[in-house]
Amino acid sequence: MTEFFDELETRDSQLRESDLFEQLAAFLPKARKSVSGLDNWLGGIDTSGVTDRAELSGLPVLRKSELMDMQAAQPPFGGFANSSAMNGTRVFMSPGPVWEPQGLGTDPWLAARGLFAAGIRPGDIVHNALSYHMTPGGFLLEEGARALGCVVFPAGIGNTEMQVDAAAALRPTVYCGTPDYLKVMLDAAAESGKDLSSIRRGLVSGGALFPSLREEYASRGVSIFQAYATADIGIIAYETADQDGNPNPGMVVNENLIVEVVRPGTGDPVAEGEVGELVVTTFNDIYPLVRFGTGDLTAVLPGTSPCGRTNMRLKGWMGRADQRTKIKGMFVDPKQIAEILARHPEIDKARLVVSRDGAQDTMTLLVQPAAGTTIDEAAVAGSIRDITKLKGSVKAADASQMPNDGKIIADERDYST
Repeated sequence: MTEFFDELETRDSQLRESDLFEQLAAFLPKARKSVSGLDNWLGGIDTSGVTDRAELSGLPVLRKSELMDMQAAQPPFGGFANSSAMNGTRVFMSPGPVWEPQGLGTDPWLAARGLFAAGIRPGDIVHNALSYHMTPGGFLLEEGARALGCVVFPAGIGNTEMQVDAAAALRPTVYCGTPDYLKVMLDAAAESGKDLSSIRRGLVSGGALFPSLREEYASRGVSIFQAYATADIGIIAYETADQDGNPNPGMVVNENLIVEVVRPGTGDPVAEGEVGELVVTTFNDIYPLVRFGTGDLTAVLPGTSPCGRTNMRLKGWMGRADQRTKIKGMFVDPKQIAEILARHPEIDKARLVVSRDGAQDTMTLLVQPAAGTTIDEAAVAGSIRDITKLKGSVKAADASQMPNDGKIIADERDYST
């Protein structure tokens, strides 16, 4: 698969670098003038000399926890959105909570390029099973697919039987959603005798696409690629295909973003190949994020992709630099675990353990009761669902199961198979 979305993807790397920083030089003064939160965050720093990566690395990294604190102090956006330019667009609330405005224009999350790299083309019918409820996930890929010229069925999440019936009737050619939900749909279709063989390609995000799951999809005639995306920014990087349609190593960084990998807890860029926190600078006029720390770990792969795209490559998602953890496409934050404990004073300590059951994420809240109390596990499970919007089990634990390591969320998923 050697086609390209546009000529930007194959331009000389040095030309791309100079274009990005020329764009940044024009963008920063405009963004600081229109977005008070960004200007306050940068304080008295003179950004007129930010013309390369060395100068950019001198600016502070804005981490999501800090953005959340500023939004809580000055709701809803903490001064980080250009409210005067938001008429006619959407606003979302992701878990945390974090408020995110939709950017301007078609494909505001830069998704079309990743869809194209997955082999999706104008005229394809897309079954979009990412959530449309409060968070931007469903809209993120829908806007990109529509900009590409696809027809989109906004399925959202859940109601599997209805989704299978709809797909059997509409005959979509493409699945978009979390990596594991397509298997749920295909298994349900097989059990009920419904034909979903029209689905031949897919772009997934919001979780890990395990090698075993990709192989299973291939055995069922579906070519699946993955994109790394966040609600704040959109598609940051995406997989590409080789001549035989198999994924090339790593993920190619999207155009019109400046991506850095820094040492966690600092703003210092790490050497190529070294694992660090992914930091992104956007050119979003409504929601300008400059050196935004995603909290995700990754590494830059050496060289360029065999597909011919010349932008840097990331190894992919390699865990979290903090404890905020993505589970079934939704982030769970330590602050939410604290909310659960506040509802249930009978819990002395708690630790959320994230694991894997087959191809699906699971989460279990280990709870240690306070002295002389008992815990209503069903009530706690209800609080988990209310606060995180995800289903989790509850299990009583003793002190030996609560290591003194500062972890509120322990991600024990194995990504090797």
